[in-house]
Amino acid sequence: MRLARSAAGTLMAAGLLALAVRRVLIVTTVDGPSMEPGLRSGVRVLVRRTKRARRGQVVLFWAPDGPDGPDGNGPPAGRGGTLLLKRVVAVQGDTLPAGWVEPDVEGIAGTTVPRGCLVVLGDNRPTSWDSRHYGYVSGDRLVGVVIRGLPDDRTDLHLPVPQVPSSMNLPHRMGGGGVTPIGGGW
Repeated sequence: MRLARSAAGTLMAAGLLALAVRRVLIVTTVDGPSMEPGLRSGVRVLVRRTKRARRGQVVLFWAPDGPDGPDGNGPPAGRGGTLLLKRVVAVQGDTLPAGWVEPDVEGIAGTTVPRGCLVVLGDNRPTSWDSRHYGYVSGDRLVGVVIRGLPDDRTDLHLPVPQVPSSMNLPHRMGGGGVTPIGGGW
């Protein structure tokens, strides 16, 4: 009888621990080429739930309302829609230089990022549906920050140090010289 109670208590504790971890961490799978070469389609990543992000971090967020993606079939907007992974290139208070990237469909070049918003770009710009197409990402859409990749037998996963194109002419404080990889390396 004692053994049964002990086993039930252990199982209950394990279940509660699993629920607590689930409230803090998410495992998701990269789908699509927009974050290549560092995050290839099919790779799993560990995401820490948070509503705060810094420049250079890769974030998971609910797709905002906006025009269709590069292939004419952008993801559906909002919760219940699609989750996206992109790199934060600007946070509230940062000013985006004129001509910062092309195409700038939303016309946010030369503006200051509003309070509570982010500007995100895919690492593989030609295939990415990002802030160039839908503008600022509101912080309330943020789900979390990628803290590490979950390697498998196909990959030696790492998040490369982002290289901001010199054509963006970003101020030094925006991390134009590169950012430390998330998690301090792999």
